[in-house]
Order: sequence, then C-alpha cells, then structure tokens
Amino acid sequence: MGYLVQSQTSRLLPIFYGPFVPLHSSIAPVTSAEIQAQKVELRRSLLRARQGMHPDQWREKSDRLCHHVQQWQPFQEARTVLAFFSTRQEPDLMPLFHLPKRWAFPRCEDQAMIWHEWSPRSRYPLQTGSFGISEPHPLSPTITPQQVDVILVPAIACDVRGYRLGYGGGYYDRMLSNPLWSGIPTIGIVFELARLPQLPHAPWDRRLGNICTEVGVFPSRPTTPSLKMT
Repeated sequence: MGYLVQSQTSRLLPIFYGPFVPLHSSIAPVTSAEIQAQKVELRRSLLRARQGMHPDQWREKSDRLCHHVQQWQPFQEARTVLAFFSTRQEPDLMPLFHLPKRWAFPRCEDQAMIWHEWSPRSRYPLQTGSFGISEPHPLSPTITPQQVDVILVPAIACDVRGYRLGYGGGYYDRMLSNPLWSGIPTIGIVFELARLPQLPHAPWDRRLGNICTEVGVFPSRPTTPSLKMT
C-alpha cells in the first residue's frame, strides 16, 4: 500500500510510496534493514521533488529562508558559524556568507569532516571534493569545536522532532555524537516541503535542535516513545 507524506502546511505531497510503517504504529518491531529501505525510498522521492523546483521558485524560497536564519537569535549572537555549500538544489545560503561572521565549511577526509574557515575574500580558492561538492582548500585555517557558536546542517528532510534524513554517509551523525560537538546549537536547513511530521530513524541518528524553512524557524518538539528496532 502507498502512503502520502503530509507537510506541516497541511498539503498532501505524493512523494513517498512504499511499506512505510509509522514510528508510533502498534506494528512492531521494525528491523534496521526496513528502516534503511524506508530512508532510501524517501531520499529518492524528496530529491526528485526538490530538484523539480523551478529555479525562480528555488531562488525565492532560498532568500526567504536566509531571512529567517538571520532573524534567529542564536545566529544573530554567533561569531563563528558552520555552514555548507548548496548541492542538488539544497537551499542556497550564499547571501549569508557576506555577513560579518567567521564562516567554516566541511572538507571530507575518510569518515570525518574537517572544518575550514572560508569567506568570499579567502586567500585560498574552493575545490571540488570527492562527492562533487565545493570544499575549502586544505591549507585554509581550521576551526575547532570550542570556536563554534552555531551549526547550519544540510538535509534532504527533517521532521518536527528534529530527526534528519541526510544522504546516507553518516558524517553529521558521527560528528554530533561526539561530546565536543553535541552541545552546540544546531538548525536543519530544508524547504518547507521537506519538513515532515515523522521520519524513520535509527538509534544512531542525532536530533537537531531547530529546523528552518522558507516559512520560519521551528524548535524541535520533544521525542515520544517509538518502535523498537531489531
């Protein structure tokens, strides 16, 4: 049976079809393999929806989202911000990078992300990383967790509790599981069509503290008991 995923704007979005089992269903348990299969299907459907957005609409929504980020108090007070370069029609945060803050971006090395300072006036040029995403030059100054005030986190989707659907590499989950990073305020960056009531998640998936879309900033809701995974 197919299911429709409903966004927080009460629009039904035909973006996921398959054997999705709601996390609060009486049907239990859900296996790790089933959760991963649900994630794969969601990624495919949501990426197709996002990449099908008209460029003018993408630009308008990105600009509105950037406005809401700027109004978020932790961002206003932050001196050092971790961010990302848009890929696959993710929201474009480039208008923010001209603001007078210290900006840092990830460079993937093995299974970890190394954060380097970058601005449009940086001495070293950006380079293309192994995933085809722009990355800072390895010689750019590095940033430590103790210097970071806010983390802007890319995602394919987020749910109202702060669970995030990424691209499957686990980079952010590993980083946010580290006590050095886990206490830093986080905000997931997605378009409203990808802010969902519920996402399948595994025990190693880290929750984000807030979600920002073109509609506004939403603090994550407290979690409630979900299905056990076997």
